[in-house]
Amino acid sequence: MRILITGAAGFLGSHLCERLLSEGHSVIGMDNFITGNPNNLAHLSNNERFSFIRHDVSNFIFVPGKVDAVMHFASPASPNPNSPYGYVNLPIQTMKAGALGTHNSLGVARANNARFLLASTSEIYGDPLEHPQTEAYWGHVNPIGPRSVYDEAKRFAEALTMAYHRFHGIDTRIVRIFNTYGPRMQVDDGRVVPNFIKQALHGEPLTVYGDGSQTRSFCYVDDLIEGIVRLLYSDVHDPVNIGNPVETTILEFAETINRLVGNPAGITYQPAQRGEGDPQRRQPDISRARSLLGWEPRVPLEDGIRRTIPYFKEALGL
Repeated sequence: MRILITGAAGFLGSHLCERLLSEGHSVIGMDNFITGNPNNLAHLSNNERFSFIRHDVSNFIFVPGKVDAVMHFASPASPNPNSPYGYVNLPIQTMKAGALGTHNSLGVARANNARFLLASTSEIYGDPLEHPQTEAYWGHVNPIGPRSVYDEAKRFAEALTMAYHRFHGIDTRIVRIFNTYGPRMQVDDGRVVPNFIKQALHGEPLTVYGDGSQTRSFCYVDDLIEGIVRLLYSDVHDPVNIGNPVETTILEFAETINRLVGNPAGITYQPAQRGEGDPQRRQPDISRARSLLGWEPRVPLEDGIRRTIPYFKEALGL
């Protein structure tokens, strides 16, 4: 296939480009580098089946030649207000990527009679009242809170995708992505994985807010990409959760990072700074992915962190 991937220079987009090229497809990467990193694609520059278009997806998208699939991954994704990449600091761009970017990407799919895959998110569930979260859960989202620029953009993107599927007959798929980590994460994006690994590598105590009882479910990037590719190849049109169902407290995660890095500095506790709408618990129900895609994560957390640490060492110049 000839596949257009928006957000190609991002953490997930770059891994997706790499995986699909390895399977013999031709890939057109698209990014405007607001949050994407050109270095994430540098190793693909000599691949004759890879081409790149620098473009903002909120503007009309033109791709010369036939396209067989469109995968829309372009969007800021970090919830951290202290990060320059955080969607709180890029609110208009985030909403435009989710609304106009999805509309324009669907337009490419429609013009080419191509299949379309939307990268959605676990954040469409908001601060969930259901645990773990199934695809049937409609969510608990504040539509005007600071996180709404991302949450509602993705909820709108899902609605638009299904409208194109039902009204125009577009062959669509929707993946709801849960917390993912691995090489090529933005080192300073402010989320817990890069924060903890950076602190540990610098020999600093890891900062835990509150008592550390809040939970996340961490999926290694290779597992996530495998699930997304299986969804692309499938005939499943309803949303599918892709993530690791193993729930870990932030305190347990901090202790794991310190042990694997060999950081003796321990942990420091700070008062809870829970942002508005920040979920206390996050865990996917992946029954649908197991039954429809034959997918479940394979990489244990400790193995994934061991694979991720060398990337951070290099990125930090250590």
